[in-house]
Amino acid sequence: MTEPQARVEELRDEIERHRYRYFVLDDPEVPDATFDALVGELLELERAHPELDDPDSPSHKVGAPPSPAFAPVDHRLPMLSLDNAFDEAELDAWFDRVERGLEGASPSYTCELKVDGVAISLSYERGRLARAVTRGDGRTGEDVTPNVRTIEGIPGRLAMREPPALLEVRGEVYYPVDAFERMNTAREEAGEPRFANPRNAAAGALRQKDPRVTARRPLAMVCHSSGAEEGITFAGHAAFLAALRDADLPVAPETRTCADRDEVWAFIEHSREHRHDPAYELDGVVVKVDDRGQQRRLGRTSRAPRWAIAFKYPPEERQTLLHAIQVNVGRTGKVTPFAVLEPVLVAGSTIGLATLHNEDQARLKDARPGDTVIVRKAGDVIPEVIGPVLAKRPWEVQDAGPWTMPTACPFCGSPIERLDGEAASYCTNIDCPNRLLESVEHFASRGAMDIEGLGYETAKILLDSGLLNDVAGIYDLDRARLLATPGLGPKEPSKKGAPTTRVDNLLAGIESSKKQPLERLLVGLGIRMLGGTLARDVARAFGTLEALRHADEETLAAVSGMGPTRAQAVHRFFANERNAALVDRLVAAGLRTDTDRAEVSATLAGWTVVLTGGMDGFTRDEAKQAVEDRGGKVTSSVSKKTSLVVVGTDPGTKADKAAELGVPQVDEDGFVRLLKTGELPA
Repeated sequence: MTEPQARVEELRDEIERHRYRYFVLDDPEVPDATFDALVGELLELERAHPELDDPDSPSHKVGAPPSPAFAPVDHRLPMLSLDNAFDEAELDAWFDRVERGLEGASPSYTCELKVDGVAISLSYERGRLARAVTRGDGRTGEDVTPNVRTIEGIPGRLAMREPPALLEVRGEVYYPVDAFERMNTAREEAGEPRFANPRNAAAGALRQKDPRVTARRPLAMVCHSSGAEEGITFAGHAAFLAALRDADLPVAPETRTCADRDEVWAFIEHSREHRHDPAYELDGVVVKVDDRGQQRRLGRTSRAPRWAIAFKYPPEERQTLLHAIQVNVGRTGKVTPFAVLEPVLVAGSTIGLATLHNEDQARLKDARPGDTVIVRKAGDVIPEVIGPVLAKRPWEVQDAGPWTMPTACPFCGSPIERLDGEAASYCTNIDCPNRLLESVEHFASRGAMDIEGLGYETAKILLDSGLLNDVAGIYDLDRARLLATPGLGPKEPSKKGAPTTRVDNLLAGIESSKKQPLERLLVGLGIRMLGGTLARDVARAFGTLEALRHADEETLAAVSGMGPTRAQAVHRFFANERNAALVDRLVAAGLRTDTDRAEVSATLAGWTVVLTGGMDGFTRDEAKQAVEDRGGKVTSSVSKKTSLVVVGTDPGTKADKAAELGVPQVDEDGFVRLLKTGELPA
């Protein structure tokens, strides 16, 4: 056997194994980028050595055989895959092939976001949903009709006056990103393993034997392609999508029709910049020749149409080496394990550290130093280790056994204990130096006291030099001693020419923080289970710090959203002698102890508001709070039920979707007027 032949056989076996794990088991062991690279290598070898090509090669296949757990259904027309491009040169080569195939014609192109979901085909007969089938192997899929009928947004009947005899619509079922994160958090708290990504979660939810289980999952769908059609025709792909939208089928509003390759590339770059704006995960852009006549002229290969291509963005999952597992101690004493990695580029940023969440999650993942691991980072989510690639685990790593949580704090040597009924472990030393560092940084953070100039590095200098022993000591800092402290020297003069120093900026930030309302102080104190929204509600319920400190558990529990467990945590915080002494010192330092007990109007009661882009006069949290203060609700995605979209600078695709759905929009000035009057500007 020749070397190329041996490599081809090796690649085919490996690809088939990965296809089965991805499409059938919903449990991939390699990231998409690794799988794409294997397929790309196989295609290159088969092109270079035509004698090695084989009709049964996975390079000619789509998906994987359907699961025997569901009734098999043959597709009327095959559900094909797509060829990929990973850079502008590869995309240009595809444009060149298209134009050659059309004898020099320059077609228009429809561009769609490539949703990372589960492929599905819906058959509407005389306007009624008759069947929903997964991709399967492209020719035969799984009948999941009862499950799909439970998905909100998929109509059982099309909104068409004269529906055709048959309209087959293809698309992706996905798990909304926000809901996915909430579900993973709940699973973590319950000691259950986290789902690796929204695509796997969607696949698992869709392929439940009991549709009632599927109904409890917030699945959604976006339509992007056609299958068989009887009694209806479309001139182009854009016209097809417009008809779907009119029929109340979900179509991505970000879709654009572009006149030439320059416009296509501009759309790809814009979508890359706003990759995390939509409610679903996406991994690229699909570019399609719009005209159906031109599509027919271009034809297809055994696995993909020649008139479409997927431009793939850099992967959000990569493999890298796990060097070590260490733990960090936070401000509450919570001990969190994290992975020290061989730095790897993920989603455009280099990742060297990634969370393992807690002891239970670390045990369930069973990643060990020396393992090759899969690392994931999506949007603003903290990078996490999904799990090890067991096929690459060295024997010495296997023999070393699982990682275990240390019994002593690495920062102070105190015992680490796990509380009954909790997933987290804690350092038992309230004076642990790392707890204090994290506490000071949190106290000064933007969501708490917002002390400009007091970040992690400055806090560390203050603590290491002995100028600070707790958060109350922030308000005792002396200018002369600060100026004499290494690392806190003068800055350049300000733009106005007045001399300023790092110390002056810090002291000004400290003085300004005294004006923060009570809810910010409560957040800064780091009371367990008391987040920003609940802190605001508590502050407004009691009005003053004094009233709150003397409230009993029953009174605390009566606050909306509090409940007995949180009430107990708050009550215990203020009952603790050390905490009480700390609060007394903060009060003596002149911090504000009341709140803007605003006349909470209901001028926006029943409104659903989406915020997109930046604003000069509001942080995102401040804008959200302003809406909620008036009885409204802020959500992250635009739908027909959205009352208003507030459009700031660089708004991304949410503004486009609002325009598409006819949802009212206002700029920052209009938002300010709305808050004052409760009415939209004329």
